[in-house]
Amino acid sequence: MTVYRTTWVWHAAPMGDRDMGVAAVDELRIVVIVDNESDTLSSVDEGVFQVNEIRSLLQRLPPELEYEGNPAVGVFEHLCVACHGVSVLVKAHVDREPRSVLLDVGPDGDLWLANAERLSVDLSSIDTIFLSHWHADHSGALPTVVRAVAAARAAAGRPAPVVDLHPDRPDRRGFQLPSGTIALLQPEPSIDDVREAGGAVHLHDEPHVIAHRFYASGMIDRVTDYETGRTAHVGFRDGELAPDPLIADERYLAVHVRGRGVAVLSACSHAGIVNVCLSAQAAFPDLPVAMVLGGFHLAGASTESRIDATVRDLAEIIRPALVAPGHCTGWRAKAALAAQFAPGRYGPSAVGSRYVLTGPS
Repeated sequence: MTVYRTTWVWHAAPMGDRDMGVAAVDELRIVVIVDNESDTLSSVDEGVFQVNEIRSLLQRLPPELEYEGNPAVGVFEHLCVACHGVSVLVKAHVDREPRSVLLDVGPDGDLWLANAERLSVDLSSIDTIFLSHWHADHSGALPTVVRAVAAARAAAGRPAPVVDLHPDRPDRRGFQLPSGTIALLQPEPSIDDVREAGGAVHLHDEPHVIAHRFYASGMIDRVTDYETGRTAHVGFRDGELAPDPLIADERYLAVHVRGRGVAVLSACSHAGIVNVCLSAQAAFPDLPVAMVLGGFHLAGASTESRIDATVRDLAEIIRPALVAPGHCTGWRAKAALAAQFAPGRYGPSAVGSRYVLTGPS
């Protein structure tokens, strides 16, 4: 891969997991609560540690009736609803002690609560809510979700959830079309809104560790020559509109699964999914990438030209054991990724999906 560094690049110093105090986990369980797509029927390749929504429901729900000795389980009324956004619950186990981080909350609180109920999510178990970046399809449901999680934790005698936010919050964001029209996302919830909902707000713009298990990045170094930001992206601050091509508040999560490598969880990858993975490799040197899950942001005319280079570098440089693209990846990129990584290394994210990554016993 040819690497270019330009004048606007910032450089994060490589920081190993031991230096950061990140504990390797014995098992990682991931539940997709919000994603753009619902796919209850596609088969899962042998060796892919993913459970689709219907199989998960068949495992979790009691039978409604029995016919000739066979249980009959009602599943379709329990299916989650897809929408444009992301929310992923990540549970890590160390010595059987679980810690749970919710990565983003999607755009709509009522939808999140409905899907969480269908997925049998224990709200009181969510220790931390981590916002990847200020975009309303990731942040819009924050007040509703924080309020529900805080109430559940209080009822269980647990402290308020930590809400991990980047301090550089715009008022609103969008994309300016060649015509000049601005396609707007919803206004961002305020940090005070999150506090008033019952969250213990922690503001971070540097790499840090959550609960000794989750590596939370700071700003993502732009390294490749093709993942160059989104030129049409703009943001409003105090009523003024300004170009915002880098979306510099974007962060990702990474978890070291003992004996398997690093799971990289990137909600939108505005910095480029290859740059995200290179950053995670710098943070966890000498460890393979076990999986890459999230939005790869390769949809739309301005970014679809990056698909071939992205797939090439994921395959040749990053070499993940599993790619799980969702949200803003787009069907063209998913088709290219499937052509490269399936069968056996491709398990696309869909609402209701579960992934279980376990270290060797």
